[in-house]
Amino acid sequence: MHQRTPHWKSRPERSNRLALGVICWIALRLGRRVARLVLWPVAAYFLLFGGTSRRASLDYLSRALGRRARWRDAWQHIFSFSATILDRIYFLKDRFDLFDIEIEGEPLMQARWESGRGAMLFGAHLGSFEAIRALGRRIPDQRIALTMYEDNARKVNATLDAVNPANRPEIIPLGHVDTMLRVKDALDDGALVGLLADRSLGDEETRPITLLGETAQLPVGAFRIAAMMRQQVIFMAGLYLGGHRYRIRFVPIMDFGEVAREDRNRAIDAAMHAYAQALDECLRQAPMNWFNFFPYWPSDSR
Repeated sequence: MHQRTPHWKSRPERSNRLALGVICWIALRLGRRVARLVLWPVAAYFLLFGGTSRRASLDYLSRALGRRARWRDAWQHIFSFSATILDRIYFLKDRFDLFDIEIEGEPLMQARWESGRGAMLFGAHLGSFEAIRALGRRIPDQRIALTMYEDNARKVNATLDAVNPANRPEIIPLGHVDTMLRVKDALDDGALVGLLADRSLGDEETRPITLLGETAQLPVGAFRIAAMMRQQVIFMAGLYLGGHRYRIRFVPIMDFGEVAREDRNRAIDAAMHAYAQALDECLRQAPMNWFNFFPYWPSDSR
């Protein structure tokens, strides 16, 4: 089944390098407290004039909160998104000292690193991926590679060049002839290969999963790659808890290295549902962290 909602890739990007440069200057010269004051009018602007995003926010929050969401809920949602973008600047500058960061599942990641095996980290457009880099402070020799589509890779590189070009992570662009070979080489080298598994490009196969008590469509591709490469899949999330607090979460999903070929399809289904369950728990515990500001659930699922 294919996703029937308007596709996220058709939504225009509202950011640009000039605006990012201004925000970086304020954040790094005047400090985080002053920079956060700027987020108030920014969040208010997008709440008032971002009609589609506001409606998607209210629809999602009504599911996550278990009640009809109000405008102040949507404002808090948008503000949280803006706050994680601001904090990205400090994470890219390695200013982890500004934050109180809790890591759930650290023994899992330590054991995986000690084994010398690579693993695939499946995230979502949830919270802050940059906060997850705090793991590198606990395991400094850990190699992390990110897979993303070329347009997104260019935007990420532009962001990093504006903030800290020396701190650019390894990025493997998707859709190239050698993409899978580069992913395999990184995994064989013991790297963590991260990707966001919650969005479809619109023309790939999806399967129904239950998220916040209702049916949504989750793309299959990432899980097939993990199964084909017989890799361990770990759910990852960097949840923003307000103020200067973050909670990083790692949850084991599936080790496809232990799955027989004839059981692969059942294992893919099980992994997709385990991923959805881990995502569901995050959304219920920290609902302001869901940053898919477009209709995610089919309109007839309500």
